[in-house]
Amino acid sequence: MPASTWRLRSDAWEYLRFAVKRLALGSDDVDALASDSEIHRSLRALETIEMYWAGFGQRYVRTIGELLEDGDYRTAFDLIGRVVHRLRGDTVPDEPRDEHLEEPERPETTSDPDPRPRFEVLIIDETTAADRDTIRSEGLRLRSPADAFTYEFVVVPSADDAVAAVLTNPHILACVVRPGFSEHTHQPLSRDLRETIALARSQVSEGPASSHSQLASVQRVLRLADTLAALRPELDLYLMAGAHLEDLAGALTHRFRRVFWREDQLELHLSLLRRASHLYDTPFFTALQDHARRPVGVFHALPVARGGSVVSSQWIKDLAEFYGLNLLLAETSATSGGLDSLLAPTGTIKKAQDLAARAFGARQTFFVTNGTSTANKIVHQALTAPADVVLVDRNCHKSHHHAVVLTGAKPAYLEAYPLNDFAFYGAVPLDRIKQLLLDYRAAGRLDEVRMVTLTNCTFDGIVYDPERVMAECLAIKPDLVFLWDEAWFAFAAFHPVTRRRTAMNAAKNLEERLKSPAHAAAHRAQQERLHDADGAPAPDEVWLAQQLIPSPEARIRVYATQSTHKTLTALRQGSMIHVHDQDWEREAEESFHEAYMTHTSTSPNYQILSSLDIGRRQVELEGYALVQRQLDLASSLAQTIARHPLLRRTFRVLTANDLIPAELRGVGRPMPLRHGLAPLWEAWAHDEFVVDPSRITIEISRTGVDGDTFKHEHLMDRYGIQVNKTSGNTVLFMTNIGTSRSAIAYLIEVLVKLAERFDAALSRRHPDDRAAQDEPLPPLPDFSAFSPGCATDAALPDGDMRTAFFAGQQRRNTEHVFPEELRARVAAGERPVSAGFVTPYPPGFPVLVPGQVITSDVLEFMAVLSTREVHGYDPQRGYRIFTTPPSDV
Repeated sequence: MPASTWRLRSDAWEYLRFAVKRLALGSDDVDALASDSEIHRSLRALETIEMYWAGFGQRYVRTIGELLEDGDYRTAFDLIGRVVHRLRGDTVPDEPRDEHLEEPERPETTSDPDPRPRFEVLIIDETTAADRDTIRSEGLRLRSPADAFTYEFVVVPSADDAVAAVLTNPHILACVVRPGFSEHTHQPLSRDLRETIALARSQVSEGPASSHSQLASVQRVLRLADTLAALRPELDLYLMAGAHLEDLAGALTHRFRRVFWREDQLELHLSLLRRASHLYDTPFFTALQDHARRPVGVFHALPVARGGSVVSSQWIKDLAEFYGLNLLLAETSATSGGLDSLLAPTGTIKKAQDLAARAFGARQTFFVTNGTSTANKIVHQALTAPADVVLVDRNCHKSHHHAVVLTGAKPAYLEAYPLNDFAFYGAVPLDRIKQLLLDYRAAGRLDEVRMVTLTNCTFDGIVYDPERVMAECLAIKPDLVFLWDEAWFAFAAFHPVTRRRTAMNAAKNLEERLKSPAHAAAHRAQQERLHDADGAPAPDEVWLAQQLIPSPEARIRVYATQSTHKTLTALRQGSMIHVHDQDWEREAEESFHEAYMTHTSTSPNYQILSSLDIGRRQVELEGYALVQRQLDLASSLAQTIARHPLLRRTFRVLTANDLIPAELRGVGRPMPLRHGLAPLWEAWAHDEFVVDPSRITIEISRTGVDGDTFKHEHLMDRYGIQVNKTSGNTVLFMTNIGTSRSAIAYLIEVLVKLAERFDAALSRRHPDDRAAQDEPLPPLPDFSAFSPGCATDAALPDGDMRTAFFAGQQRRNTEHVFPEELRARVAAGERPVSAGFVTPYPPGFPVLVPGQVITSDVLEFMAVLSTREVHGYDPQRGYRIFTTPPSDV
């Protein structure tokens, strides 16, 4: 399975080492071990897998198999040990050349103390074994001790094998295409890998067939290049050719970084190293390191700079001992000497942001040092004004609601589907968004609708299809702006499956799609179906029943905010804003910079900025490997819980069948990654909603405790396991790029211990207590309505929340009421209005906003809420409500 090939490869070599060691030591059951089918299965699997990795290769695996057949277990064990040491990141002692290997000496068969970063280069060409040896020997000859990096070649014969290699081997950073490759593989690949290869290749159009041999060859090369680029945009593509080199260069330069003469190995070598240096470059982090090393005199702000107020103190020198002197040496208020200004960057910060834009597929990227809450406020302020209507998911992060207060825009809340059995919300169905836009059109107010704001993915892992959402919304209003809150989704840009549902990738695809003649023709045909002969729009039901096609004249204006620190390597509060806006210069640039300066400190934290810079370096060089491992470990956790007899009796892993209503999901498997990459690919390509496989939500009703108690008293206090979010009967476990197999094993061990404890407690519990524990949770409340004084239009949901907010800040307008009295007032027919935000945290979306009518549903939900931290609610005084309607204040 491609998604876990890294583990399959590692486990197969580790098992061989374990089994063959016993054979080499003369175990009592040598005959049984020698015929062990698992040994032979591992060898067969490795003979295929090793083709796609640099280093040992298929002949190395075949040699080990021959040694085992001949009974030479000790030599086989030595050869296996070299591989295992390499995979573990260790080195092996220098040894003489092994005569059993019928190939030239290569670095993977000897010690490798080289500390330089290593990457792999894929060459696609039909070659002989001698050709491959020559390629590798030439690569060794060109190496120099002065090179900052080192690399090894992976050589495959076909386009299928090339796709398999970039899917299974995340260490590949460059591809060299030579036109002699064949189309299809002869390797005995798994069914899942074959299906995934077919899916990857099918996403690129073949173009018209040509009878001209040279043109046909060019088309083959283009298709392969486009396929590889779509799978792994970070890959550097090169073309090496012999005949007709000049003609090919003219036709293919825009697909390849360079085109080389077939024998020009030196230029290729230099290009590979230079490209690696471009990816490795961290301009701001490097500048900060240089600053810390320079002797300077500080006659500026920050006594802590250079450790001035710390290292000579007898009272606080433990600060330097704990954090290290480099932290203090890097502290400065300077924006010169290579350090640049975040508010008006022209040097190293600007370059770092440009490199981040390249990595995430954006046109512009901006660093934010005080979290995605601020990033959201920047975008709202830059793009909306008091007269604008913003369609916003009611269950999005509180920062969006606060941003609406700041800008004075009128929120029209979109309702996500509720998951009442688990006490949290899903996402907003596309039909609801379309219907609300159609309602504004029918009311003659569509021109007021400025922006759509949605969370992708949600805290609980529900992922939209941004390309489809934006396309269909633009079909109704072609100048909409979109803000996608991707606080928990920054990692998704670095995996070929998850990337397709990121905002920046969707914006790029949609812009390209709108340019095609086929799209224009499809749009014209659909418009005829959506309008009558007089040009009047068809009934809403017709618009809702079709997948709408936007006009080719629609503008692609997309913004994404990401909490880089939440899912990638960055210090806390390190976030980014990514922009793909066709009207940036004309419509948004000046207002964005004003908003950016409004919310950005003039003294930003340089350590956060440098961590964003180096975090970008990491994901461009190894992001695919890290995300692939993250997804696989999450799948491993889910499968273990589902299969373990005690765990599956105590806990239940929620799947797409639980988290997405039947009418909104596809016909695929509930947890597609369990069955391979191809089912995951299909689901993410076609379903309206999918579930982020890196998040595992566990239903814990059978433990007899609520989620908050489970989190604090059992996981954190007893075993030191940290989790972020719970509901009344669920706990969310999130893997990330730092999660290890050991961490997963520890979590499983802890869950088994807890399951044993809960199982014993359950057997002692009285039946009446069990029945009380099984009582259903109250339904999740929808947004009730704005009070009449705040509502803009009785027929539409938007309202003036800004007026309500500031009115609620005046004590003379408000009172505090305890929940019991408030429930009695509501039951008596009163319609009390909230004077502020009431926000359980986590997840951090408000149950009540200023100007909202308080209903019995809201109060019932709050009464059973197990979250300990609720912002805006004072348990000593109760809810803050208006004594006078906000409109009369």
